[in-house]
Parts: sequence; structure tokens; C-alpha cells
Amino acid sequence: MNQANVKVSFYLKKSEADVDGNCPVMAKLSVGKYSEAAFSVKMKVSQSRWTSGRASGKSVAAKEINNRLDEIRAMALSIYSELSAVRDGVTAEEIKSILLGMASGQETLLGYFRRFISCFEKRVGVNRTMKSLRAYRNAYNHIERFLQAKYKLSDIPFSALDRSFIDKYDLYLRTERNLAPGTIINLTVQLKTIVAKPSLTVSLPPVRFWDTSRCVLKPYRNIYTAEELHRIMTTPLHRQTLYHVRDMFLFSCFTGISYRDMCLLTKSNLCSAEDGTWWIKSARQKTKIEFEIPLLDLPLQILKKYSDTAPDDKLLPMYCNSMLNHYLKEIAQICHINRPLVFHAARHTYATEITLSHGVPLETVSKMLGHSQIETTQIYAKVTDDKIDADTKALNRKISERFSVVI
Repeated sequence: MNQANVKVSFYLKKSEADVDGNCPVMAKLSVGKYSEAAFSVKMKVSQSRWTSGRASGKSVAAKEINNRLDEIRAMALSIYSELSAVRDGVTAEEIKSILLGMASGQETLLGYFRRFISCFEKRVGVNRTMKSLRAYRNAYNHIERFLQAKYKLSDIPFSALDRSFIDKYDLYLRTERNLAPGTIINLTVQLKTIVAKPSLTVSLPPVRFWDTSRCVLKPYRNIYTAEELHRIMTTPLHRQTLYHVRDMFLFSCFTGISYRDMCLLTKSNLCSAEDGTWWIKSARQKTKIEFEIPLLDLPLQILKKYSDTAPDDKLLPMYCNSMLNHYLKEIAQICHINRPLVFHAARHTYATEITLSHGVPLETVSKMLGHSQIETTQIYAKVTDDKIDADTKALNRKISERFSVVI
């Protein structure tokens, strides 16, 4: 079959007109001669403003209604093309079901999302956090509102998701919700997680046209170099608050301990081995996985500097994360570092610049960072390999420019 066999028309259901004369707009799908289906498009139009299956006039409301009708027609034709490409006998009811997000036996986005959240709730306090759960609930609410605002749907099958859906969701978050770029990235990544996640109970169809480069920040782009760390350590900062923030940042750079885990450290997490080496032993608040880190000289000096200054037997006196990042911006300016200083990037710097770049085995770094899977640590190794490759090529260019050999 071809698209000439599919017809999408719209009419008013005059029998259900309200007191103002507004009638529900209905869509009628026809496939071939014998397959038909009708459904409401969840809009009403006055009989006096309806002509030849369209809203009449040049008002904003009329344009919005007609744009919505055009979207429904385009979606119906697209669904038909996709289904008929793989099998014959596509019916109008099937197209209707997919349009309405009620396809029998098909996995739907919000239906699966709800089960994902339900499973996630059971793991909170074991290897998941309440903060992450709230983030997924927030993402669910945004997608639910988007489906209602743009498609007048309560749900949508995975088979109907494509690149245009992602693009429209991104545009909706930016223009109609007026969200910050970082928030949009987080919401889009959470949607990607749901789409890409192996189902808890069923096998999900692959979603095509998903371009992760559009919605995911390049991993670990803020990894600070040895030269930048040297500037941070040696540049005069003139205010005690900035020195305090700098020291907390450097502690994370030279231990790989995240902000949240640093806040939870107490003196009981500090212990000495038989050879005199001091260690921090704890468990990641995010995953509950234990980690053990031998302390280098710099973090030891920081611990001595701030001993007995933290409240409630804590190991370090920590500011809130937003305040740390605020002051880190100021430190970056003073140290002439022309990119953001972000506290969490200190952990990435430990993985690459402090450990892997100096020959610490991948398995050891993975254990010190408290990673549950070594694949996570391998991302850092890839970054380190790329940096070595780039540095080697740069060195080769410099040598070629400086020396010439006559053979």
C-alpha cells in the first residue's frame, strides 16, 4: 500500500455542541475502502467558524487549531508508512491506537516510566538516592505535561518516538517552560535513560533517530591540568574564604571524593595502616559502595590545617555546594583559568590527572573511586589516552618545527 490509500479528514460532532455552540472536533481515518476509525482531537470549534474541515478565519486560535490538525494528519501518515513498510494489512484502528498512545500490547513511554519509578523507589537507601528519585519524578511530570500540551495525549507508544519527538520536547522545555540549559540537559538525559533502559519485564523496541550528542554534555570536559592545579595552589587569593574553598576543592582533586561524600566524612573514616600511611575508608552516599583511599601529602596537610574546625565530629568544614561553585568562579578569574571551575570536576581530575596519567592501574582507580562497574572508570582511561595522543602529536609538531635532519 501507499499513502494514497490513507485519508485523514476532520469534522464537527454537532450532536455534542455546548451551550455556546462549540462542537468537538473529530478525526476520521480511512485506510483503503473498508477500514475506518474516528476519535476526538480534544478541541472544540464554533460551527460558525468551521469550513471544509478546517477552522476558518485568521485568528491565533484558528491557526493553532489548524496547526494541530496538520500535525495529526502528518503523524497518521507517518505511522502508516512505518507500519506498512514491514507488513500488510495495516488498519485504521491500529493507526488510531498509536496516535492515542493506547496500542494494545505495546509498551508506552509513561507506562514504562511509572514502572521504572516504582522499581527505583524500592532501591532508595540501598543503592539509589531520594534525590535521584525526585529527579526522575520531575522528568516524568515534564513529559506528561508535554504530551498533553503538544499532542493532547495521555501516553505514547515507544514505536511512535522519533527524532522529531525529541526535538519538540527540547523546544518545549526551552520556550514554553523557560528552563535553564543545564536543567534541560538533565531532563533530556533522564528521558534518554528511560528510552535506552532494558525493560524490567518486557523487551522494548529500539527508538530510532536518537542523537545523544544533542542532549548530553561531553563527558568530563572539565578535567584540570597539572599546570592549572599549580596555579590554584600557588596564586595568592587575598581572602580567607577563598583559601578555604580552594583547600576543599584541592582535597577533592587529590582524593577523588565527591562533594556529598566529603560532607559526610567523620574522624572515624580516617585510619592509619601499619606502615604509617593514612587512609580514608567510607562508602559512597550515592551507591553505598565502599571505597578506600590512601592520602597523599597535600590532603593530609589540609586535614591538619582544618583539624577540630568542623562541627559534629566532621572531618572537614564544608560550605554548601552552590556557594563553593560561586567562589570557585572567582578563584578561576584570579588564577587566569579561562574555563569554569566546578567542584564535582575535581573528582574527574583525580581519576585522570592524579592517578591514571601517572600509571595507577585502572582496577585500583575504580576501587578508590567506589565505582560499581569498571566500565565507568574506563571512560576516564579513554580521556587519558586521548590526551596522551594529543600531547604526543603536539610534541611531534614542535620537534618538527625546531629540528630538521638531513638524511
